[in-house]
Amino acid sequence: MTNQPVARQALRIAGFGFRQQATLESLEQALDQLIVQYGPIDRLAAAHSMLPLVEALGSARNIPVISVVDADLASATTLTHSAYSLREKGTGSVAEAVALMAAGSGARLLGPRMVSNDRKATAAVAQTVSTGFVRKVGERRLDKAKIKEKAKFTGCK
Repeated sequence: MTNQPVARQALRIAGFGFRQQATLESLEQALDQLIVQYGPIDRLAAAHSMLPLVEALGSARNIPVISVVDADLASATTLTHSAYSLREKGTGSVAEAVALMAAGSGARLLGPRMVSNDRKATAAVAQTVSTGFVRKVGERRLDKAKIKEKAKFTGCK
């Protein structure tokens, strides 16, 4: 197998936060605001405890959904700070924290969260780090003679 460069493009991930009273329409409206502001969204994300409604949105829009562990939200540094989010989830913005955690190390928010018209849902976009090119590594064949020689040298049998 030969080494081949593979482009790895940055992804835009929409994270959601919402109250129990939020509807699918609340999330759709917040997502539509993000798309108008930032362009196409590649993935949706939600805290595990809030996953079902976001999965319904992902299914309706044919966008994959990422689950984020609720306990990890407090470790994200958010742009905005809601007293409600701090009290309920330990983070300034659930939407921003979810987007950042789902996008992974080095991700950045493209802007502060957006609020749905009914004020029941928020959504924010984080962009993953573009790693440029990565190389596919071919399988390495093991040379049995070299393994035996190394085993003798280290005293192994």
